[in-house]
Amino acid sequence: MSAFNDPFNPDVKLGCGCGRHQDQAEHDAASAHTGDTEALASRAVDQAVMRALFPNDGTRRRFLKAVGANTALAAVAQFFPLAAAREAFAQGKGQIEKPNLKVGFIPITCATPIIMSQPMGYFGRAGLNVDVVKTAGWAVIRDKTLNKEYDAAHMLSPMPLAITLGVGSSPIPYTMPAVENINGQAITLAIKHKDRRDPRSWKGFKFAVPFDYSMHNYLLRYFVAQHGLDPDRDIQIRAVPPPEMVANLRADNLDGFLAPDPMNQRAVYDGVGYIHTLTKDIWEGHPCCAFAASKEFVTKLPNTYRALLKAIMEATAFASKAENRKQIAEAIAPANYLNQPVTVVEQVLTGTYADGLGNVRKVPNRIDFDPFPWHSFAIWILTQMKRWGQIKGDVDYARVAREVFLATDATRLMKEVGMKPPATTSKKFAVMGKEFDPAKPDAYLASFAIKRTA
Repeated sequence: MSAFNDPFNPDVKLGCGCGRHQDQAEHDAASAHTGDTEALASRAVDQAVMRALFPNDGTRRRFLKAVGANTALAAVAQFFPLAAAREAFAQGKGQIEKPNLKVGFIPITCATPIIMSQPMGYFGRAGLNVDVVKTAGWAVIRDKTLNKEYDAAHMLSPMPLAITLGVGSSPIPYTMPAVENINGQAITLAIKHKDRRDPRSWKGFKFAVPFDYSMHNYLLRYFVAQHGLDPDRDIQIRAVPPPEMVANLRADNLDGFLAPDPMNQRAVYDGVGYIHTLTKDIWEGHPCCAFAASKEFVTKLPNTYRALLKAIMEATAFASKAENRKQIAEAIAPANYLNQPVTVVEQVLTGTYADGLGNVRKVPNRIDFDPFPWHSFAIWILTQMKRWGQIKGDVDYARVAREVFLATDATRLMKEVGMKPPATTSKKFAVMGKEFDPAKPDAYLASFAIKRTA
């Protein structure tokens, strides 16, 4: 039987490196079948623990020679949580590689979990010093993350898909491990159009959305197309940074917008617009914004990535509870974050709001917070990108969804912060009453009368 040197003491021979096999050949054979990285991780932890307990090399060697490594580790486990240490190491809970980070955000309530994590201490408790950087628009967010000026960013859910596919930029593998918010958008019209609530009367209207690759763009196009209007011929849609939307509505440069909050509520607050339709009434529970990072960041800085994502998940869990929303509104309303009156932010987050037509409405889930990145969300987005000519040719929907929307990471960390992840990564849902089956994306796409596919 071949022997293996004890990593703690070269004078002590073991059957194999992990102590579970008769010899190293048996160990290697088992590892070849199972990918035994856990054994390697366990040995690294065991060695570190023994060296910490017996910093003197001579003392450690004499002890191990006298009792043997397995007996020594069994004794240590009686008073030190060795199994927990191995598990922590295996899950990547090691030293944070880069504690000082820059994360870009757009000043909208969709970024709530990212923004609130700074003033409410979630980043600090995770061992991170995060500079959350207010950014002018989505193209700037994209470019600064691609140029590595930002380590990670608040993005629109479609953006990591577009970046990965090279739509609108060079293709770079990107990931979306967490949805920042669900719902949280609305169609707002200029107050002069308060009597034009029928979408079929909007022909010739000028609308704004925040970015071409956005849920806002796809939901507005879907909405007007379902009412018989061609979004490329019957109305105008232009990309306008969210902070500039209300001013453009006031200046009569726009007839309306499908925007993230608090822009919709701010238009009401300023008396220049009214809320026509909440996007939750187009698609209940739809994704909006996301936490996104390059695949390079995820793989090269795994402990930093995990700490950052877990902090945001913890903030999301807190934000998901209605009783916490007023406290959050006070934290994120100041000038360095949203730069909005607290009452505007509070109306959005609590769902008790003025609609601009003299009514006070109560919709508790006007915006909500559920971080799970459903693969079916990604597939729906890809069908709309293809519907409107942003991507051409065949698309491997399931593969792209799986590689970009990191459901496995979300599942693990949701459990750690006390949230309950779903058992599957895909589900059917309805948009304006029309069912979407993620297993049949091409059939869904073919069913639309109004589209731009080649």
